[in-house]
Amino acid sequence: MRLEYDREADAIYIYLSDAPYAHGKDIDKERRIDYDINDAPMGIELLCVSEGVALDDLPYSEEIAKMLKGSHFRVYA
Repeated sequence: MRLEYDREADAIYIYLSDAPYAHGKDIDKERRIDYDINDAPMGIELLCVSEGVALDDLPYSEEIAKMLKGSHFRVYA
C-alpha cells in the first residue's frame, strides 16, 4: 500500500495493489474506489483532502487511517 499526494489537485491516490485497472465506482463526490479484473479493490482516490478525509465505506480503512495520520492528514471515522 502506498500513497501519492497531489497538492495542486488537493487529492490523494492510495495504491492497494499493482493489478491493472478494470473499472471504478464513485462512493460520493470526493471518494472513488478502483477495481481490478477480479473485482478486488486496487486503488482509492480521495479529493479535497486538506479539509479532512472520511473513511467510512472504504476497504482497508484502519490501515489507510494510520497512513493518512502519519502523513498529517485529518481523518474522519
